[in-house]
Order: sequence, then structure tokens, then C-alpha cells
Amino acid sequence: MNLEHYWNVIAQYGTEAILKIVAAIILWIIGRWLIRLVDHLVKRGMNRSNIDPTLTRYTISILNIALTVALVVAILGYFGVQTTTFAAMVAGAGVALGLAWSGLLANFAAGAFLMVLRPFKVGDFVQIGDTMGTVEEVGLFFSAINTLNNDRIYHGNAKVLGGTIENYSTNPFRRVELKCQLASDVDHVKASQMLRNNLAKIPNVLTDPAPLVEILEFTDVGPKLAVFPFCNNAHYWQVYWDTNRVIRETMLEGGFPYGLPKQLWIDQKPAG
Repeated sequence: MNLEHYWNVIAQYGTEAILKIVAAIILWIIGRWLIRLVDHLVKRGMNRSNIDPTLTRYTISILNIALTVALVVAILGYFGVQTTTFAAMVAGAGVALGLAWSGLLANFAAGAFLMVLRPFKVGDFVQIGDTMGTVEEVGLFFSAINTLNNDRIYHGNAKVLGGTIENYSTNPFRRVELKCQLASDVDHVKASQMLRNNLAKIPNVLTDPAPLVEILEFTDVGPKLAVFPFCNNAHYWQVYWDTNRVIRETMLEGGFPYGLPKQLWIDQKPAG
């Protein structure tokens, strides 16, 4: 038995294996350094473009995973491992996950677009579908809205982006829309002027544009007035309730039959 021959063979293959392992370690170190450099450059570019931090973080994570997988495949190829089958398995797994998570991925893509396009932001008062309220959170998969009765509603971002979004906070002011039914024999000019004067006294009602009081339509009872004061969105409900109160008080102050023919109004007035 030629022990020297076997020793030489072992030494040769051992040296090659050690060199390949050292080379693989060096490739891994250099590859990871390059991946971190790419992550840093992408993050800095997205921050400079004022991209949402959540979207930036997820983008960096996905990019890091993809580049790491590519690095592992490259190192396996260097060792002579057939990576074609491995790549096919990864691709197949990606397709399977894509089919299984199609709805989740649709919400993810929609969330990314919401963060880039910004049709609304946290704190805006919006209506999305049948839900009206204040935006509490804009996530990558769901958007959360606090409704007026303090319920928390979560909408999938795909539904949000695919539907109609009404953002009441975008413009500097908003119109409160109420109506006032007059009796047929009421002097609508006098009633309208009194309403304008009293609306201007409501706190937070804007003077520019001034409150609008005009005949909206005619009914069997009499003319119906459109009562439209303007205010900032933050004061909408306060102005809404105060306007209702002012309409009622103005009708009583002027002695106007409010919503009823005059005779019926007189008959139904409380005594005294």
C-alpha cells in the first residue's frame, strides 16, 4: 500500500477545499458589504425623496433578502453545486406564495402606492366607502379609521385605493349644508337677511366666503332656503349644531311660521 500516494491525494484535495472555503468566506464578506452599501444608498435616496419610513423599511428588507439569496446561489455555484434546481425551487415557492397570498400582496402593493401618492395622511378627516372618520394609521396592508362614534375600522388598502376617497381636510375650508323650510306667506327676503346676520355671529364661521342663504327650491308648504355657512374642517360639527340652533332661534325671533302654513303654526304655538 502506497501511503505516500494517498497522503498526497488527501493533501491536494484538502488544500483545494480549504482554499474554496476561504474564498467562499471572502466572497460572503465582500458580498454582504456590497449588500449593505446598496441598502444604504437606496435608503438615502428614498429618504431624500421623502418616501414614507415604513415603505422605506420594507423595501430595504425585501432588497436585502433578494440580494442575500443571490449571493448564496453564487457561492454554491462557485463550489460546483448545481444551482439550476435550487433556483427553480425558489421560483416555484415564490409562485406558490404569490397565489396563496394574492390578496395580501394586493393590499401590500396598494399600501405602497398610498404612501407614495398620499391621497390622505394620518389625522385627515375622510370618507372611504361607507366609513367616515379620522385616519389613525396608514399601514402597508391596512388603513385604520376612527369613526365619529369612536369605532376603529380597518380597510384593506386594495379596497381603499380601488374605491372613492373623500378627503375633507385637504382644502382650507368646508361648507356646512342645511335647509330651512319657510311657510308660503313668510317674507323670504327678511328671513334670509336675518339668517345671514345671525350666522355671522356663530363662532368659527368664516366671513370669506360669507354664509350663503338663498332659495333652494319651492315646495307645497313654501320656499325652502339653503343655509350654507363655511368653516374650517376642525370646527365642522360645532358649526353644524350651532347653525341648526340659529335657524330655529331666528325663525322664532322673526315670528316666522317655520315649516308650516301660518294658521297651523299659530294653532300649534304653546300658550303664553
